[in-house]
Amino acid sequence: MTTQNKSIVQRALAELIGTGDVDALGRFLSDDFVHHRPDSTSKTKTEWLAAVGAALVPLAGMQVEIDHVLADGDHVVMHSRRRLPDGGPEIVVVDVWRVDGGLIAEGWEIIEPVAQAAANLTWWEPAGR
Repeated sequence: MTTQNKSIVQRALAELIGTGDVDALGRFLSDDFVHHRPDSTSKTKTEWLAAVGAALVPLAGMQVEIDHVLADGDHVVMHSRRRLPDGGPEIVVVDVWRVDGGLIAEGWEIIEPVAQAAANLTWWEPAGR
């Protein structure tokens, strides 16, 4: 099951990255899919696909380099680096996906701009130190 779940996530994201087709991605998501963000907000399948579709134009030409794909049971973790074309900013993204019944049922996403990584190593220190 772990290998199958990893394959589902890889195929879903390959469809989106390779074709830019949000509907192709949507076919891999369960009807009750929920996407969670670190700020405790979440989006339904329809809301998240609309947000992904809206981001496709400004992010056209984005380079995605997948560094790791790990799976354990029904969860798949993907670590990637993403760069805008022409030397634009770089981000590191960790996505956690939960697969249920052959479809992606939940997703969590953490994004960190590479340029801010050093500052985030001391997030607990008071400002101005």
